[in-house]
Amino acid sequence: MTGEPEFEFPPGAFARADEGDDAVFYEPPRLVTHIDDQAIATLRDYYAKVLKPESTVLDLMSSWVSHLPDDLPLAEVIGHGMNEAELRANPRLTRWFIQDFNHEPVLPLENDSCDAALCCVSVQYLQQPVEVFSEVRRISRPGSPFIVTYSNRCFPTKAVAIWRSLDLRRHSTLIHVYLTRAGFSDIDVQVLANGMSGDPLVAVTGLA
Repeated sequence: MTGEPEFEFPPGAFARADEGDDAVFYEPPRLVTHIDDQAIATLRDYYAKVLKPESTVLDLMSSWVSHLPDDLPLAEVIGHGMNEAELRANPRLTRWFIQDFNHEPVLPLENDSCDAALCCVSVQYLQQPVEVFSEVRRISRPGSPFIVTYSNRCFPTKAVAIWRSLDLRRHSTLIHVYLTRAGFSDIDVQVLANGMSGDPLVAVTGLA
């Protein structure tokens, strides 16, 4: 898929039903998985194909599990999230930081410092998605993949209005717009799980 789809953000596109403090909402640890085992297996397979061994990987909006292949050696996995207990429990993270992107989208990382970035089933909560994606582009080395995956689950009161208004297919179009406006290219959409016998899972990947 090339070029940017025709897409305009309507007024109130990034409003949420619950505009309360995200730090309070995410304070209780949620040590659960947000997609089923079949979707997780397909995601691990996709990561194995796209990520290179000994890479430095940024795992955005992470939790207690990153779904990375156990046999994929990585130089570093930098985690980001909103809950300290969840990040501490994630065995793949070599270091991590807590940051509310809806208040501060600037990443505390150097330019061209990562070989890949991931955002697993959480993009729907970003109120400044292009700004955050632009930061991912800044810290990514040329040619690095940014893998954004989504399913049909979410915390509906914290998902932005434009996400809630679109169906599964149009969600990939929206992410394509985010990636394109942030400077990513060679954007590819892969249906990893079709949802016929479990959770759907779609990966939208762009190159820095």
